[in-house]
Amino acid sequence: MAGPLPMFLLIGALLGGIVALMITPREEEPQIIVPLADVLVSAPGLSAQQVERQIATPLEKFLYQIDGVEYVYSMSMPERCVVTVRFHVGENREDSLIKIYNKIFSQTDRIPAAVQSWVVKPIEIDDVPIVVAVLWSDNPHLAGDHELRRLAEEIEHDLQSIENTNKLRVTGGRPRQIRVELDPNALAARRTAPLEVAWAIDVSNKLLPAGEVQVMDKEIVVEAGDFIQSADELGKLVINVVDGVPVYLRDVAHIIDGPAEPSSYTWIGFGPASKRLQNDQDVYPAVAISIAKQKGANAVWVAQEVEDYFSKLKREIFPPEVHYRIIRNYGQTANDKINNLVSSLLVAVLTVVIFIGIFLGWRAALVVGLAVPICYGITLLLDLFAGYTINRVTLFALILALGLLVDDPITGVDNIERFLKTKERPRGLNVLLAMAEIRNALIMSTIAIIIAFAPLHYITGMMGPYMAPMAFNVPVSVIMSTLVAFLVTPWLANKLLKPSRGNSRAYIT
Repeated sequence: MAGPLPMFLLIGALLGGIVALMITPREEEPQIIVPLADVLVSAPGLSAQQVERQIATPLEKFLYQIDGVEYVYSMSMPERCVVTVRFHVGENREDSLIKIYNKIFSQTDRIPAAVQSWVVKPIEIDDVPIVVAVLWSDNPHLAGDHELRRLAEEIEHDLQSIENTNKLRVTGGRPRQIRVELDPNALAARRTAPLEVAWAIDVSNKLLPAGEVQVMDKEIVVEAGDFIQSADELGKLVINVVDGVPVYLRDVAHIIDGPAEPSSYTWIGFGPASKRLQNDQDVYPAVAISIAKQKGANAVWVAQEVEDYFSKLKREIFPPEVHYRIIRNYGQTANDKINNLVSSLLVAVLTVVIFIGIFLGWRAALVVGLAVPICYGITLLLDLFAGYTINRVTLFALILALGLLVDDPITGVDNIERFLKTKERPRGLNVLLAMAEIRNALIMSTIAIIIAFAPLHYITGMMGPYMAPMAFNVPVSVIMSTLVAFLVTPWLANKLLKPSRGNSRAYIT
């Protein structure tokens, strides 16, 4: 009680809690690990019924044999099918994917001959975009959907360099396409078939290894061919030789380098209150860029970096007619909700301290008020080390634990104050005797609370990992409360409390 340990614990817990609150990843909901994977199978020439009978159904039964699989379901289409494998909640994601690969590769001799290729694509919960930015133009004549698409594709490469970004996707707008429109009369005049044109384009648009050359201690890789880069280069392609005269593609076709034919349209509109409605036009062509974060990354930090990047683009690169709008920002949403819960938690702590101050006095309230952030600080540090994120369930658990973790300090302070009335013994001895008297009761109450919340660890299914922060935080915070009651509360009480005069005050015991 006279050593420096309580002071170090007080300062360390407060600083550690502040650091943990700042650097622990924030998200709206707890992380739930559900390994999922799609097996994409290509079978040219088969109808949807044949794909289902020959490929999808046997593959479903086959994948059901993998240990840890909960569901297998498929979707069959002409010439292809998608078989989705879902493992039990909590299964290791990497091990689950390896099991799928091993199972399929071990039975390659049983794959139907009609199957041309298959691909296993893992599905991650973190693939859901946390930020969606929309590029739009208020002057489609200068910057239409095609130009917006080209701009978005350039931005996509730069966004990938932002730390902790994962999958990016550009949606909307017409992509660039070099279109070849054949002239039947020109083909007939030069005795060239359309298949010859297709074959010439295919073989000319490749880059293939042609061997290696050893020079001294160096090896030079030789490559042949190249990819077609422009319409002019494509027009110079020789597709046939007739009577010793080369036939160029530009001689038999009209080559257009521009936007592809539209397959869908993407627009953005603004409501009646928007300042953008300066004319009769209420919708504008748009292109969306969606950004997902990596597993375990702080959604708030990633979203903020993405938003800062777009702000910089608007200031330095975008032409006046091009604008952007963030239409989804889960990082900001999560941060706002977490901050609201943190504010509610602070209000709850302040309310408890005021309530204690009314009945026990401001000195006792100060002792309890300092014990609460110590408990929360250590709990948040343990959350960080255990891999938990700060989410609504985590903070709900801390709010729920508030009424439990103040019991030990209140009991300790009240009993210490009662013992301080006895002046026959030294002050420090009275404090120690007061805590010794209630030691067993505090320990037993803590054990009872831990036992009460222990069943939360055994919840199965989706609710198991969803409730895991509560199963961890409530018992941990109560344990910290008991330790603080024995290590810090006596030290604070010895420094702050004063013995009561007379018996005019009723003590809560």
